[in-house]
Amino acid sequence: MYQYVDRPLSTLDEGGRFLVWSMRAWVTAIGHKRCPARMLAPAFAKWRMIGGLQAFHRTMLLFNRDALETFAFCSLSCPHVSEHEAVILELVTSMRDRGPQATRDTLELLVAEESVGDMLEALSRLGAVLAIAGIFPGEPAPVRDARG
Repeated sequence: MYQYVDRPLSTLDEGGRFLVWSMRAWVTAIGHKRCPARMLAPAFAKWRMIGGLQAFHRTMLLFNRDALETFAFCSLSCPHVSEHEAVILELVTSMRDRGPQATRDTLELLVAEESVGDMLEALSRLGAVLAIAGIFPGEPAPVRDARG
């Protein structure tokens, strides 16, 4: 999570930026009482991610319904990654990098126990589709200070 939190979006690769935009667009759609899956479908199709839309939508629904704390997301125009956006990025990459048991351990701290299995399945599917689309998030680029 710490590799992503408070990072400029410009330091993320296209997969990381796509996921952050998707989270923010999903929350914005919910706030406007619109169906988020319907609103995100064109972007998911453009990025060859349409097969991951259901998994992404399910992930966000589970966080919305069963998170043990309220998740906060930035506006679409915010140039940095919020703490909860970073948590979700880390969970997606954790399935590949640390495996399902370590990801399960983290999820148990974030969502109600009855949602952990569903969340693992959704995150696994989302990660697989990101990999197939060639945009699985990688390490953020280093942040350069003002001295260059």
